[in-house]
Amino acid sequence: MTVTPSATSRAAQILSRPITLNGLTVPNRIAMAPMTRMFSPGGVPGEDVRSYYARRAAAGVGLIVTEGTYVGHESAGNSSRVPRFHGEEQLAGWAKVAEDVHAAGGTIVPQLWHIGMVREQGQNPYPDAPAMGPSGLVNAGAEATGKAMTQQDLDDVVAAFAQAAADAERIGFDGVEIHGAHGYLVDQFLWAGTNTRSDAYGGDPVARAKFGAEIVAAVRERVSAEFPVIFRYSQWKQQDYTARLAETPEELEAILTPLAAAGVDVFHASTRRYWLPEFDGSDLNLAGWTKKLTGKPVITVGSVGLDGDFINAFQGEGSPVKGIDNLLDRMEADEFDMVAIGRALLQDPEWAAKVLADRFEELKPYDAAALQSLS
Repeated sequence: MTVTPSATSRAAQILSRPITLNGLTVPNRIAMAPMTRMFSPGGVPGEDVRSYYARRAAAGVGLIVTEGTYVGHESAGNSSRVPRFHGEEQLAGWAKVAEDVHAAGGTIVPQLWHIGMVREQGQNPYPDAPAMGPSGLVNAGAEATGKAMTQQDLDDVVAAFAQAAADAERIGFDGVEIHGAHGYLVDQFLWAGTNTRSDAYGGDPVARAKFGAEIVAAVRERVSAEFPVIFRYSQWKQQDYTARLAETPEELEAILTPLAAAGVDVFHASTRRYWLPEFDGSDLNLAGWTKKLTGKPVITVGSVGLDGDFINAFQGEGSPVKGIDNLLDRMEADEFDMVAIGRALLQDPEWAAKVLADRFEELKPYDAAALQSLS
């Protein structure tokens, strides 16, 4: 399906512009945000998962970022229903997902994920593969309850990310996104609250970014030069919504610079509300500051099109539709380059088509029941 923008739609004029991310041309500025769905028994994405993503590509989403997928490391995850990005059957399933998205006119990248210390929050203990992180901490100020990673552990996880990226290119994906946000493993290194190491991987912001930069560099080495590498990061954590990696632009620059130098092509700056300024003295949000500091293309995200924080969605709350004029103003000002849509697109597969065709009156409010199915 080809979406024809309305000639008079401001949204279409701004959002329907193609963008080149390294060697990939995305047909427009709309991305699907990664959202964990847990509909892949045995970690294998089936036909329902294929259709779920393809429907959104067919309705005008330019770039699909898949739900988080576990890399091939023994402690990467804690659910048998979250898809994996390793194993013959799992990768065969993902190859079909990519094929269907391409046939629908979209582009697609898998989000590569290791949950780190969050693994211990599962219902089962893992004596053979314990939860691990930079310091064995699941939250700032907590007691160590997991394994502080050894150099061998670090090397093994780096290799798992690199292998997953190489497999993604081999089976037909258009790039990869490294999950470095929301209090999971890579973010546990970035955040001083969970990284209390005294070696080369802990201490100042540059040292805390070392592990993430090594993952990026290893991924970059295993894929072709034009294959886009996206890095998602956040200030907030699922363990602490008020957490911050950086209190100033200078601290943020210290974290992002080594990641960019290692080979990140695109940053995906995750916020809970995209319209909020990140630092005092400027209206720029986190994505805007990221672009200013790195010069890289940036994706913004956070309650786009909805009047309600996504955190409430996991507590069973819905959210009414909200206009996107503020988003369009910021994109027109070149504050950031793309926008990722989460709950609004989860609720309504046709969201992009409606927005691009100026059919805002047809947009649907978010109902938390949407989490229970692959609509």
